Amino acid sequence: MSRSASMATSSASRPAPSAVLELLKPITWFAPMWAFGCGVVSSGVPISERWPVMLAGIVLAGPMVTATSQAANDWYDRHVDAINEPDRPIPSGRIPGRWGLYIALFWTGLSLALAALLGPWVFTAAVIGLVLAWLYSMPPVRLKKNGWWGNTAVAACYEGLPWFTGAAVMVGAFPDWRIVVLAALYSVGAHGIMTLNDFKAVEGDLRMGIRSLPAQLGVDRAARFACWVMAVPQVVVIGLLLLWGAPIHAGIVGAFLLVQFFLMLRLLQAPRERAAWYNATGTTLYVFGMLASAFALRAIGG
Repeated sequence: MSRSASMATSSASRPAPSAVLELLKPITWFAPMWAFGCGVVSSGVPISERWPVMLAGIVLAGPMVTATSQAANDWYDRHVDAINEPDRPIPSGRIPGRWGLYIALFWTGLSLALAALLGPWVFTAAVIGLVLAWLYSMPPVRLKKNGWWGNTAVAACYEGLPWFTGAAVMVGAFPDWRIVVLAALYSVGAHGIMTLNDFKAVEGDLRMGIRSLPAQLGVDRAARFACWVMAVPQVVVIGLLLLWGAPIHAGIVGAFLLVQFFLMLRLLQAPRERAAWYNATGTTLYVFGMLASAFALRAIGG
């Protein structure tokens, strides 16, 4: 074999950096990083006092823990992707052999190492998030096969745990209980957002035995359920903010919810066709409400 052919074979046995980056899906990092930012704001601690650990926490929430979940998911979905998305890095061969698994394991270790440097509560949250990330995709559990459990895991990893982590990073301890309550409520609401994401693949889910909520309940019932799940926690948040003495912030969250209500009415007229549209409109208002709630906690000393 010639030297050039040998070099080509060696190169093909290792993934290119661009393929690794695609595997880690940077576009998915935004949601947990936003939730982490809400945690930072809600803590009430000035960023100038803790900016190095805040930056480390942002890296942990997005490029580490979330990226790990994406790598693990692609590895365990490689056979399905070979049929549905053959251009993905693993089925296309751009990440050859068992490199997908090795990357997921390596990123898990890096995530735990970084989390350990940020304190015991951050480490605990990272462990929970990583365990859920692996259980979501890994047989025999594969939480993603059932929409009730899979959506709960993703919602917690994308909203509640990053919010908790952002606050814990800033205070260097377990956050105020009000922060934990709001983080949990917005995680519950995010379950509905995850349900909307499943509308695009109902037929495929039915064929593959994946019991997403649209596959279990039907598209119309799942859409109504998602709307209730998104709306009720926000109503509770509004009530709590009023109780805690933040009427202006409660009004802002209420205004966002009112607009969402009208958007939901349009969504329910054609849920499958308009699910992506709602995620670009109503979900945006949802996460702005999260930020308004975080500023409320900051104002009242959360």
